[in-house]
Amino acid sequence: MSKRQHVEILIIGGGIIGCSIAYHLTRMGKPDVAVLEKNQLTHGATWHAAGLVGQLRSSRNTTRMLQKSVELYDRLEAETGQALDWKKVGSLRLASSRDRMLEVKRLATTSKSFGLEMQILSAREAQELFPIMTTEGVEGAAYVPSDGYIDPSSVCQALAKGARDKGAIIQQGVEVLGVRRNGKRATEVVTSDGIWTFDILVNAGGMWSRELGALSNVKIPACALEHQYMITDPIPGVPKDMPTMRDPDRLVYYKPEVRGMVVGGYEKGTVPFGDKGIPHGFGRELLGGNFDRFEQLACLASEITPVINTVGIRELVNGPIPYSADGDFVMGKAAELDNYFVASGFLYGIAAGGGAGQMMAEWIVEQRPSLDLWPLDIRRFSEHHNTSYFMYSRAIEHYGGHYLLHKPGEEAETARGIRRSPLYNILKDKGACYGSKAGWERPNWFAPPGTEPEDQLDFDRTKTNWFSPVVQECKAVRENVALIDQSSFAKLEIVGPGALDALQRLAVSNIDKPVGSVIYTQLCNAKGGIEADLTICRFGQQHFYVITGSGFAAHDFHWIKAHLPTDGSVHAFEVTSARAVINICGPNSRSVLQSVTDKDLSNKNFPFSTCQQIEVGAATLWALRIGYVGELGWELHIPTEFAAHVYELLWQAGQAHGISNVGYRAIDSLRLEKGYVYWSSEVTPDYSPYDAGLGFKVALKSKGDFIGREALQAIKEAGASKRLSTFTLEADVSLYGAETIFLGEEVVGLTTSANHGHTIGKQIALGYLSVEIADRQGFEIEAFGRRYPATRVDGALYDPGNERLKM
Repeated sequence: MSKRQHVEILIIGGGIIGCSIAYHLTRMGKPDVAVLEKNQLTHGATWHAAGLVGQLRSSRNTTRMLQKSVELYDRLEAETGQALDWKKVGSLRLASSRDRMLEVKRLATTSKSFGLEMQILSAREAQELFPIMTTEGVEGAAYVPSDGYIDPSSVCQALAKGARDKGAIIQQGVEVLGVRRNGKRATEVVTSDGIWTFDILVNAGGMWSRELGALSNVKIPACALEHQYMITDPIPGVPKDMPTMRDPDRLVYYKPEVRGMVVGGYEKGTVPFGDKGIPHGFGRELLGGNFDRFEQLACLASEITPVINTVGIRELVNGPIPYSADGDFVMGKAAELDNYFVASGFLYGIAAGGGAGQMMAEWIVEQRPSLDLWPLDIRRFSEHHNTSYFMYSRAIEHYGGHYLLHKPGEEAETARGIRRSPLYNILKDKGACYGSKAGWERPNWFAPPGTEPEDQLDFDRTKTNWFSPVVQECKAVRENVALIDQSSFAKLEIVGPGALDALQRLAVSNIDKPVGSVIYTQLCNAKGGIEADLTICRFGQQHFYVITGSGFAAHDFHWIKAHLPTDGSVHAFEVTSARAVINICGPNSRSVLQSVTDKDLSNKNFPFSTCQQIEVGAATLWALRIGYVGELGWELHIPTEFAAHVYELLWQAGQAHGISNVGYRAIDSLRLEKGYVYWSSEVTPDYSPYDAGLGFKVALKSKGDFIGREALQAIKEAGASKRLSTFTLEADVSLYGAETIFLGEEVVGLTTSANHGHTIGKQIALGYLSVEIADRQGFEIEAFGRRYPATRVDGALYDPGNERLKM
């Protein structure tokens, strides 16, 4: 009979992430934890990591998570008695071009809003900190004094000791052979040392996490790529406390190493590791150094640090590192199983280790982390992300672009064209310049005749080739009639005798409206935070149709399905591919649509926020009188095979009005003029509907209990502490979101979204303010290192009375 053991929480993987999760769980009062490691602690990718600890990322909450790592590393040695070799020496980030300096200034602005100290230095000041660099061609640098580097193995061992000291079990040399499941729960892990049972299973398997997930049919789009760095011989005169340095224009990074330097980087064309399966028994091993591939990095490094040409190379380290399908971490609860958590894909796992462990422990114990980590949430992925075809090609592209200058609006190039609307080729012939969202090809803008439909990007959007065409697209929506292909919307049908009751429990709004109603609502968690922002149509008494954004399908539908009854009274099935969507909008949209259908589209017979089945040509479809651009219009949800037919009829009928095609860049400008929110920017689990100005959607009086009701009742009675505010700027500057908001010399917030409002002719930004100052004026918004006066505006900038929607 096999040896059997039980723990409350079983963690697979003894790298820094697994040990950090165990450490934090024990400090949250969960000592019944075990960590299983197939080899020895730190084996895999942890032991050969470069060990840089940088904190600033593009996401505020990811930055905060990394700041928590630094806070932990500051105290961990004293707490555990285990030496860390933590060097809090700061970090430099060089800029060797005008555009890179703009990026650095933008990072400095962002860091202020994130509460992270960053200084802009001259080239000479950077050289004083990092004497082996040359100043030739260097425009300046960013300096973060609280960054540094740490010995990866030591910090991992310290976390393991801290976990053991509080009761955790850590077993090494135990190989996982199988994972058994029963329905929606993982139940047993079969190992080389017997069977483990548990209440919760955590996959922190690093480069093995995808294969481990496959043992119980959990999809984890994480893999491994080869990463190289060289260690030089001692360099004379290197200061003892020299900071780390990143030189993204030359694709390289530096870390002091025993009087020498570690020099690594991210070159194009690295190769995958384990794409045909990781060799059995692989553990604390390195791959053969590829000097030919590393030569391009060495040559670039020699430009900024010529001294490396005069010292020897002690070692070229080539080891596999975790990566994911989009280059960022893979964290959270898996959609397939109710008790299965994932922490994988950590490219910079040493920098993230401390904070990620805390966030995962909170996710496990409290059902969600204290920070909204949507950019890292495993539910951001779709089925295609887990395919080898997509994952490896996209991971290699992201790896090679890790240090490249990324201008706003940049799109990935690999694994494109995998999800296409029925209108893809039709719109391509009409000049569509496509972007990608959740694998879908979506028109970003349309090139006028004679213009190549390819992005020419710039930090100043007025200098791009798409700015003027988008101006005309917005004008078409506001003044005439336009068609928008929105087939990528994610769609879910919910049916069964318990469907209404289930949605009443999920949504903050009253869903018990007449058949034919279209209800915009939020789904909240128990704390009142917004988990989803979506539209629900009532097709029948117990038949509902849910619509959400392209990238939120896995997240939103997982939330819904996880809260449906399990007694068979409700069935939910995704129908995204079954229906294409054409949005016809603008003041002339009624005339065009009316000319191709017999249905009476008058305001009296087809009012706003309702839906009806209509016939257009030979197609029977659902027409929803709603939209995201703030104009009269209908979303036409069409059986996929009829979409091209319906488009052709509408396009032909619209010729008398000069109908236009419109893309997603215009949508973003138009929605900001209306003050419409976007989930993951303005509305997240960090905010309640009352914070976001959506309190009118919360049905505290007209319905019974629902998820978050108690918290929302309390927020309403006490008053929200934050308020989503709208700002306009007259200045000639491009805003993109994450800019710092000032009131006097005080940082009071950051922008959540920003764009140029083409109708009103001003820059628009949204951002949260504390209610104490939310009625004031005198704000400034900092962008690219300069502050600009910002006028706070109450209500929508365009059509505040919604007269255009309801005409």
